[in-house]
Amino acid sequence: MKTLLKNAWVVNVFTDELNNQNVLIEDERIIGVGDYDDSDADFVRDLKGKFICPGLIDGHIHIESTMLIPEELAKVCLPHGTTSIVADPHEIANVCGLDGIRYMLAASENIPMDVFFTASSCVPATPFDEAGAELHAEDLKALYENPRVVGLAEMMNYPGVLMKDPDVLAKIADAGKNGKVVDGHAPMLSGRDLDAYVSAGVNSDHECSTAEEAVEKLGKGQYIMIREGTAARNLKSLLPLFDQKYNHRCLLVTDDRHPADLLNQGHIDNIIRLASEYGQDPIIAIRMASLQAAEYFGLKGYGAVAPGYIANLTVVNDLNHFHVTDVYTHGKEVVKNETLTAFDSPVIPDELRKKATESFHVDYLTEEDFKIRERKSVCRVIELVPGELITNEVHLEIDFDSHDGIDLERDILKLAVIERHKGTGHKGIGFIKGVGMKEGAIASSVSHDSHNIIVIGTNDYDMMVAANRIIEMQGGNVVVKNGEDIARMPLPIAGLMSDYSAKDTANFNARVRNAVYELGTPRNVEPFMNMAFVSLPVIPNLKMSTQGLIDVVNFQRVELKV
Repeated sequence: MKTLLKNAWVVNVFTDELNNQNVLIEDERIIGVGDYDDSDADFVRDLKGKFICPGLIDGHIHIESTMLIPEELAKVCLPHGTTSIVADPHEIANVCGLDGIRYMLAASENIPMDVFFTASSCVPATPFDEAGAELHAEDLKALYENPRVVGLAEMMNYPGVLMKDPDVLAKIADAGKNGKVVDGHAPMLSGRDLDAYVSAGVNSDHECSTAEEAVEKLGKGQYIMIREGTAARNLKSLLPLFDQKYNHRCLLVTDDRHPADLLNQGHIDNIIRLASEYGQDPIIAIRMASLQAAEYFGLKGYGAVAPGYIANLTVVNDLNHFHVTDVYTHGKEVVKNETLTAFDSPVIPDELRKKATESFHVDYLTEEDFKIRERKSVCRVIELVPGELITNEVHLEIDFDSHDGIDLERDILKLAVIERHKGTGHKGIGFIKGVGMKEGAIASSVSHDSHNIIVIGTNDYDMMVAANRIIEMQGGNVVVKNGEDIARMPLPIAGLMSDYSAKDTANFNARVRNAVYELGTPRNVEPFMNMAFVSLPVIPNLKMSTQGLIDVVNFQRVELKV
């Protein structure tokens, strides 16, 4: 069957031009772009001056961070023009190992949004993590046989690359032998260390927070993924990359984005709108979000409105506001007049579903578990940086005689990370600044990347209650005040994803977020997203693991005392 889309402006991402043309589709591919007429097609759709863009591609996303299963994510992303994503499943892999990746492959099979994956490179992320599984180079080899696995996921263990760890280098080499790209993750890496990292075969980076950092990495041959997520919002700082000298090697990505933001603000379309508001050419942004992602990952036939390309198309009213009205994937209209066509759910094998929903192996906590034994006057404190995933290390005088060191006037709260995969009883306890809560506690099973239980609180009792609620729910987010839940969000799939609809999950998400703001946290802090990254010891400067504080810059464990 042939379909003609006529009377449209076509965005040509090869020439950065707009052309008034018709698009002819046969089955799943575009067979012509030009002066075709009604006689050439079986079905004709008059777009009346709208704009046809390539389907948008998110080149770096963690599905688990949306807290949605793949089919629910598709229901959100397709109406916003995203027709393909490239996902790193290392969140669920850190909980369930290869079975977690197999779960994600099954859960995304045959949905109308193309879901590609990269093989998770860092499970766990570092030797300081205690995850539910370990994946070595030999474990990943079989994944490359799946055509939907298009690369090696972000190599966060850059110290392992620099120190030439044999297993780390084998993972990179195996990806290269299979013709796959290797994604990077090396915030602030520069100079000779960056040279060594790139020389090992790492092709990209999504952790740049300044244009200077990004330009250096571009100059050394890496692709740069410009990230605009929920907690990490780097677009504004990286606007210089839209310059002609740089933009041909840049992609637009979300990385980690919460469901309420996806529903309320959008997905990649939101980044295009923001870029336009900041004075950038939307056609350049569209190219970054389509052709360049496709070419980087070797997705042949994706990313353009051109003969021979797969008919993944996004139709918008205008380019600047980028309001999506219609979407086609593989030649089929899946969104018409802003309404999504229903589709069948994937079938997930029972053994994979069971593995993903029985992931907690930890005893309930007591107040005593949150006491700090190392009572020193000057301590290392983690300080949040709003809008960034990096943290600062600050040294502060701590009064242990008053509330075990918690000091609300100086915004010094207690932080704990508790191992939950193997019942080891390990936990790291310390202090955090920049959260702003004046009462209560919050806890989550989403704590990158090992996803142990993380808790921040103003008192030990509420911290205990919050942690135990997470265990009772088999995963989720919770806000506690005076020993009672005031908001909770169940995440029973690996402690990471909801089994509710996207709309219900977004409502839960908004409820727990607003509950934290009611406890005093300022609204320029994304409480649960920021908290989730406080335990990731690959992003500078100071982080907390189940083994205690980690100095990320020097890649070593440090004591609470200075």
